[in-house]
Amino acid sequence: ILDPLVKGDYPEIMTKKAGSRIPSFTKEQSELIRGAIDFVGINHYTSVYVSDGKSGADASLRDYNADMSATFRMSRNDSGTGQFIPINMPNDPQGLQCMLQYLTDTYQNIPIYVQENGYGQFFIDSVNDHNRVEYLSGYIGSTLAALRNGANVKGYFVWSFLDVYEFMAGYYSRYGLHYVDFQDPELPRQPKLSAKWYSKFLKSEIGINIENMVSPHTRSHAQQ
Repeated sequence: ILDPLVKGDYPEIMTKKAGSRIPSFTKEQSELIRGAIDFVGINHYTSVYVSDGKSGADASLRDYNADMSATFRMSRNDSGTGQFIPINMPNDPQGLQCMLQYLTDTYQNIPIYVQENGYGQFFIDSVNDHNRVEYLSGYIGSTLAALRNGANVKGYFVWSFLDVYEFMAGYYSRYGLHYVDFQDPELPRQPKLSAKWYSKFLKSEIGINIENMVSPHTRSHAQQ
């Protein structure tokens, strides 16, 4: 997606994997789309280990997952899967920092918005979400660290304001800063600990000491 909009053509590996299934650009089309992007928005929740997962499927039957030819693992010892399942995600703030700096270095200092970043609690109904506070502290800190290192970050948005129906996990996962009682037809809401913490943070009543949680030289677990 980004290479054509920034550089005017698909990356070589994509052309190799997808072949004739992706349209080619004429020289004029390449010039028209090059630079035709104002910013990039990313959704980031965690980092994973990725290894080669070559598929023996017929080339004519290949799809997105087969084209990637990748196996995902949440840790080194996991048995890999062909797709990502958002449960028991490791807390890896450095992963976001690395992503922001990679996008800046690779795509000509392109403006970046972190449009989704949040912590999901699965099968847990609690307003005392200390884990979410810790998660957000780390990831906001990693965003600031990337910004200080030159990443062109223009905005950061927490997912989400309140508990909602999640695309991949329905009502079993709660990402909200506000608790919603889905068993009550009135759907009453109640601020969680994280909502109170985030409100104080935005008002500069409390801060984040990024030196204690994010180092500009620390590598993400998914890079190791």
